[in-house]
Amino acid sequence: MSNIETIVIVGAGQAGASAILELRSNKFAGNIILIGDELHLPYERPPLSKDVILKPEETKVEILSEEKLATLGVTHIRGNGVVKINPEAKTVELQKGDVVAYDKLLLATGGAARRLPNFDALGKHVYTLRNLEDSQALVPVLQAGQRIVLIGGGVIGLELASSARFKDCQVTVIEMGPMVMGRSSPQILSEFLLAQQHLAGVDVRLATSITNCRLEQNQQGEEVVITLADGEELRADAVIYGVGIVPNAQLAIDAGLAVDVAIQVNQNCQTSHPDIYAAGDVATQLRADGQYRRVETWENANLQAGIFARHILGIEHPTPNPAWFWTDQLDINYQFVGDMAAAEWIVRGVIRPELRAASSFVLFGVTDGIIVGGITVNAAKEMRHLKKLIAKSAAFEAEKHLDLALDLRKIA
Repeated sequence: MSNIETIVIVGAGQAGASAILELRSNKFAGNIILIGDELHLPYERPPLSKDVILKPEETKVEILSEEKLATLGVTHIRGNGVVKINPEAKTVELQKGDVVAYDKLLLATGGAARRLPNFDALGKHVYTLRNLEDSQALVPVLQAGQRIVLIGGGVIGLELASSARFKDCQVTVIEMGPMVMGRSSPQILSEFLLAQQHLAGVDVRLATSITNCRLEQNQQGEEVVITLADGEELRADAVIYGVGIVPNAQLAIDAGLAVDVAIQVNQNCQTSHPDIYAAGDVATQLRADGQYRRVETWENANLQAGIFARHILGIEHPTPNPAWFWTDQLDINYQFVGDMAAAEWIVRGVIRPELRAASSFVLFGVTDGIIVGGITVNAAKEMRHLKKLIAKSAAFEAEKHLDLALDLRKIA
């Protein structure tokens, strides 16, 4: 630690900001240089699909203010991103030609929206959601009566569908797979999510593919015409697509670091070069089972930033908690922890889709008799107890865990 004078963090998002806070809280007194290609201060992304659209005037997304960065002694370079890493010289080159030296480097560059070129070619009326400008651009688009087609029935697609319905838009969701949120939720919850969208008036098309898209003139100006595989045509005032992200790993590729779909890092978030680390959406990490996996969650960005900071400072980092994330849709809070591929899912309480936002229940994910996953629906206070059960590989006992008369806190 005594030899580390300057730490450079590339990427001024959640992971980058969290790394700064972790470094300073652990008494790192050296130089911290935060470099971002955006002009904004570090900000959170979860509100982009919800509050920034629904309450733009009152929603604050900044993680670190100018005053806080100054108090922390951070040099923040905005709108002048890194274009090249020189691992041998331990320098980074910026867009405007500046060269910045480092002792340790953290790549927290996140990801970019996976593109749909046929839609991009239409130009107007087609949107994605990845950054603050994207979210702000949707505010005037999502207006009452507008016909909105969302391509992708994952977390972002369903959150945007919820926001669009709150704005009284006509909403259609097109999902190629057989389930909504199929990559991140079990079927029992996916069916509940789908029911909520239907009850809110969203037209969800599952197992549906698109064969063509074009612009046509109408009485109001232009509209997007989408042709489905069965020949049906959907007409929209705007199309928003969210079909995953592409990790921003080109800097690492050019620098000769080990990269698969993202930057490969070990358990300490260290890349194939010992002085370069990566965290957040851009990192695919070696897990305890010997496999590399990438996790796109707010919590993971914070976790990996903390691992990076503690490792370079020589501080042991604790065993991570089971993976956790959340989503808010149609005034319903969903929280997920642990393994979403559990062998079976068992309900504590009763699933009542018709209750809409008043519905509340817990799901236990069980494999070989052990609780390995959990989901809360409008029952956030139970999440900490689920985390405990999963962390200690508790055996599932139906007579205890399903008895609503028993406080889950007392049996966790």
